[in-house]
Amino acid sequence: MRPIRPGDRGPAVTEIRTILIGLDLLASAAGPHLDEFDLDTERAVRAFQQSRGLSVDGRVGTETWGALDAARWRLGARTLYHAVPDPLTGEDVRSLQERLLEMGYDAGRADAIYGIRTSRAVAQFQREVGLTPDGSCGPHTMNALRRIGRKVVGGRPQWLRESDAIRQSGPALLGKTVVIDPGHGGTDPGVVVPDGSLRWTEADLMHDLASRLEGRLAASGVRVQLTRGPAPDSCLPDTDRALLANSLGADVFISLHLDGHANPDAEGVATYHYGTNNGVTSATGERLAGLVQREIVARTGLRDCRTHAKAWDLLRLTRMPAVRVEVGYLTSPADRARIIDPAFRDRVVEAIVAAVQRMYFPIERDVPTGSIDVSELRAVVTAGTVVD
Repeated sequence: MRPIRPGDRGPAVTEIRTILIGLDLLASAAGPHLDEFDLDTERAVRAFQQSRGLSVDGRVGTETWGALDAARWRLGARTLYHAVPDPLTGEDVRSLQERLLEMGYDAGRADAIYGIRTSRAVAQFQREVGLTPDGSCGPHTMNALRRIGRKVVGGRPQWLRESDAIRQSGPALLGKTVVIDPGHGGTDPGVVVPDGSLRWTEADLMHDLASRLEGRLAASGVRVQLTRGPAPDSCLPDTDRALLANSLGADVFISLHLDGHANPDAEGVATYHYGTNNGVTSATGERLAGLVQREIVARTGLRDCRTHAKAWDLLRLTRMPAVRVEVGYLTSPADRARIIDPAFRDRVVEAIVAAVQRMYFPIERDVPTGSIDVSELRAVVTAGTVVD
């Protein structure tokens, strides 16, 4: 959909304003201009985006509209159940998932989708409190949820669960499946910067980086899948990229992007993982983001723009540790000079491979940032042994 932005008018704007009023982000208004996307509406949209971990641009595109539509629902306002093939979605579903996770039930990621994993978690809760375990959340289940406190203490339940899954998979990269997502592509080149007779595009540079990363990971015994080729006909939506990774049973998902800004002084690398304003996060995604960020900064010298939690569809819908890496600003002359250098992109690749390897090391046996010689991982595979 074309983003709805300041200055637009129409029924869609009226609906947006109605939702924002219901969320107490916009004052009720009367008069002939309820359908106008004015400055107050823009501020309310920005506040909503900030609270939901979305990109804060003040416009209502597909992702922001989906979040607004989901925000209509409050937990307890309707009965929730596992519907096939179109599952129920909404803020009430996410609130339920977060509550279940807090209590120690395995509802999976708090993705606001009432899928089979959420239904099973509800059924387990119902069974333990003496209700009919039908996996649906109606008035009786809601009353029971309000009465019961936390079950798991001494650490984040999801962190314990995800960390245990990583530990059980073993420290070796050999046999792991990694999906690499070169951002944009097809009709969407991403950030584009003319440079004399040249024209640098985010899509082309990130596909080259993804191809280099594919080769280095494959040499370490990893099964690698790219979400697109060098010249696709169209740009695959983020939801489809996430579904592809899920269907492949990937162990890790890495999305590669470049940033852009009107100010050419904006520069540096940032890494994003799934997380919400309520503190719910993908624990292993958060750890992987930190490792990727530190390794890239240490090996390349790019400015450290830190890690951030976001609820973008690409991170929310993937079921494995997933990160989005913004490998510098293509609009920055300093960053661009590095990014267009193939040798620099190789250093970025080494950093990401080292970070993925470190994620599988037990925390108590982790190694200092920048200390892993990536070429030794290939030697281990060639010798037919595993890292331990």
